[in-house]
Amino acid sequence: MKKIGVLLLSGLLAGACSESAESENSFKKPLATKEADSVEETEEKALVPNKGFIFHKGDTLVSVDHFNKNIWWELKYASKDNFMRRILYDTLERAYVQIEVARRLARSQEYLTGRNPEYHLLVYDGLRPLSVQWEMWNGLDSIPFLERIKFVSNPKNGSVHNYGAAVDLTICDSKRNPLDMGAGYDDMRKVAYPSLESEFLESGEITQKQIDNRKLLRRTLKSQGFSNIPTEWWHFNAFPRAIVKRKYRLVTKELAE
Repeated sequence: MKKIGVLLLSGLLAGACSESAESENSFKKPLATKEADSVEETEEKALVPNKGFIFHKGDTLVSVDHFNKNIWWELKYASKDNFMRRILYDTLERAYVQIEVARRLARSQEYLTGRNPEYHLLVYDGLRPLSVQWEMWNGLDSIPFLERIKFVSNPKNGSVHNYGAAVDLTICDSKRNPLDMGAGYDDMRKVAYPSLESEFLESGEITQKQIDNRKLLRRTLKSQGFSNIPTEWWHFNAFPRAIVKRKYRLVTKELAE
């Protein structure tokens, strides 16, 4: 795998990724567990360079599976299997998040494993450089502004993804088959909106089983304080935007060493 460096710039933007619609739940403190304690004991000074880390100027990002290898990833924007139908990540080859976010994902996977040992979190996106946010935004320029911001955050405001503090993900089985959520990843139709599930259940456009699968994903992530947004069943923020802006540095673009 290519080594990846990241150019970070602090304090420029407050972010959200179609998080422009605020998260449906305010941040809650993650639940404590024995497993959580053991993860916390992992050396915070794992700030020693190794293949699992990207750093720049004191900021750290790790692979989403750094603390729990039962978390799988399939980086959609490093392939053509995405709404843009082209490769957007030139050097990123795996999903990265902030180290604290990776710990909480590890505990979320423990929660999920406890309910079904065959299930895995399957991450589609984590850290997303601002340069890619601009590509997405410009690629949807035929969509009216007020509709576009429901799907891709205005890069002028940024996205929680741009700080490595948001994840797009689903649940899959041991054969990597994603659970049926009633709408695909990056589906811009309203049937993908968590906020409209009751309406689409009543119309028959989604089933109770599909809603139950979404609820399992939400329970799993919310067990560790992640919050979903009203317009994307797959998107979860680790913190509210104001906190993300204070805690982390903005990742502006990819750099290959």
